[in-house]
Parts: sequence; structure tokens; C-alpha cells
Amino acid sequence: MTASRKALEARGAPRWRPSHPSAHANFPSPSSDERSNCRKPGIGLAHIRRTRPTQRPGAAGRDQEKKQMQLGIVGLGRMGGNIARRLAKAGHTCVVWDRNESAVRELAGEGNTGAADLAGVVKALDAPRAVWVMLPAGGPTEATVAELGTLLSPGDIIIDGGNSFYKDDIRRAAGLKEKGISYVDVGTSGGVWGLERGYCMMIGGDKAAVDHIDPILAALAPGLGDIPRTPGRDGRDPRVEQGYMHCGPAGSGHFVKMVHNGIEYGLMQAYAEGFDILKHKDSTELPENERYTLDMADIAEVWRRGSVVSSWLLDLSAIALAENDELSNFSGEVADSGEGRWTVMAAVEEAVPAEVLSAALYNRFRSRQEHTFGEKLLSAMRFQFGGHVEKKSGS
Repeated sequence: MTASRKALEARGAPRWRPSHPSAHANFPSPSSDERSNCRKPGIGLAHIRRTRPTQRPGAAGRDQEKKQMQLGIVGLGRMGGNIARRLAKAGHTCVVWDRNESAVRELAGEGNTGAADLAGVVKALDAPRAVWVMLPAGGPTEATVAELGTLLSPGDIIIDGGNSFYKDDIRRAAGLKEKGISYVDVGTSGGVWGLERGYCMMIGGDKAAVDHIDPILAALAPGLGDIPRTPGRDGRDPRVEQGYMHCGPAGSGHFVKMVHNGIEYGLMQAYAEGFDILKHKDSTELPENERYTLDMADIAEVWRRGSVVSSWLLDLSAIALAENDELSNFSGEVADSGEGRWTVMAAVEEAVPAEVLSAALYNRFRSRQEHTFGEKLLSAMRFQFGGHVEKKSGS
């Protein structure tokens, strides 16, 4: 652990920020290996002291006796593996499979049941079965859902917890419905930190299917913690306060998550541009008496404490800047995973102006041609919350 990270851990955050949604201690840290960073919780951790205590998995459903369930999990990458771990801690039984055999062995060694293939996952589950697919959007998810559709039986449920395009969800749900198989889309936010913090989930699908898997969702959700309740919510769905929401029919969960990620692009871009302005206040293009050499790490730290712009993204920026205030370990080439593009496409279809979100997306495109300090901060934030590693030049 670097000295700067130790200092950040020691300082922590004040107790008077009770309403921050990221309130949590004991965050796991992403490792430098993109594949393994979700399988080794607790490595090289910078603990951000917050007001909400560690949420025991399953505590979100404390108001009712939640039955223990079986769940198949396909895809044990940055989030899939930790989803299995969190569910196991809550007493649920997971049957896991991934093309990476070592990932299966690792999860099996922690008490889960490993399977050799998709057919093995289905065979190991009791009816009615539920299988959670946690794979990259597009071809991998499409092929897996299609194959599961041939293996499962009427009354079973397929859950897509990745970042699929919501129109694909609508199509898949309609096709599976003809076979009597339910399809639930879950927009899952939490990244590599979800094992301890829990996952914020936005869910689409038929009510009966969503209700059936509620014990799973309750165990994965972060729970209320000690975040003060919002006034005027009497009579509304109590699950929302626990960190998961049934948004509507098939596709609605991923649509809400898509816009969530579009907003994330805009927030990150605002921080990046602001710090870029601060960083270049010592430019030789300015009159000498107007130049300031400002400390980026200390500015991020002071803004964490009582500032209007405080947030979890700022917390993560503070970690990155405390470790390396020049961010020289990042090139500034910023990837986009698709949801930002889809959000802009939705805005066009709805004729809704989305200047900030569109500009944030286009800036990511431009970052692949030239790189600024702000773009290095974007890359640093993406690594901190999701373990996203920059692509090598030319790849």
C-alpha cells in the first residue's frame, strides 16, 4: 500500500455526512488484473470511512423471512464472481459456470457448486430454476440466453444481469415467453465494490418472476443502512429504499440502468474538466501573477468533506490522485461500454435534448486521439469503480 493511500485511509471521512449513498467502509480493492480483481476481495484496500455500516448480505429482506434459494450463475468475471460470493454469505446456493475453468474451481472451493457447462448448470438446479447470466452485452449474452432457452423448462427464469440493450431484452422476453420461460433484466450497479457494498439493481420483467427471485435480489441489494429516509415516501415500494426496484416490463430495468450510465458519463466528464482547469492554472500562457500551482490530491480530498460536489466518484478520484497525483499510470484513452451511446440514441428517438451526456460521450471518442489530464482522471475513476483497464495503444 502506498504512503498516500495509507494517509487517505487514516483520514477517512467525517461522521456528519449521513445521507451519502456510497456510505460504506471496508470496500474491496480492484487488482491490476482485469479478470481476477473481482475474485480477490480485500486486496490493497483504501478504506473510505463512511457512516453506513457494512450491510450484512440479505439484510435488505429482514422485514420478511426470506427463503434460501438456488441460483445458477453464468459468467464469473468482475461482478459475477462476487455476486456468487455475496449470495453464498446470505445462505443461498449457487451453481456456477464460466469458460475460464480456474474461475469455476475458485468459486467451487469457496462452497459453491461448479458445473462443466450450461447443461450442467441446469441439471444441478431444482425446478423452477433461475439462471443469472453475467456476460458482456451482445454476442456472448445472446448466445447464452439462446442456449439456455433450449435447456430450461416452462416455469424457469433467465436473468440477464449485464448491460444488454433494452430492445434486445424485449425481443428475448417475447421469444422465451412462447416456451413458458420468464426473462428478467437486471441493470446492476456496484462494480467490483459490490461484494461488500451490495448492488443497486434496476429490474424489468413480469411481476410473478421478479417476486419469485426476490430473496436473491434482497441478498444482493445494499439495504437501507443508516441513510436517512426521504420524506414523503409513505406508501411507496419499500424495496426501493433497500436498493432495488422493479421498474416495469421486460427491458425497463436495462433502460433505467442505461440512462444511469449515461448520467455517469456526464458526472465523470464534469469532474475531469474541472480538474483539468485546476491542473493547468500554472500554464505559461497565463500572466505570471495569475499562475497557481495547485495540489490536485488535496483539492479532491477537501471537496470530499462537506462540499456540494462530494460523491463516490470524487472519493475514487481522491484515492487515485493520492496514489499518483500526475496520474502517469494512465494514458487518458477512455473507453465506452455502449450504454452512453444507447442513452444518446434514446434521447434522439424521444426528441429530448441531452447536451451534457452527448458531449461526454463524444469526449470519450476524442480521447482516443489525444489525451489530457482530465482524461487520465476519467480512466482512473473507471479503474477505481469497475476495475476497467485501459486498452493498449493499437488494440
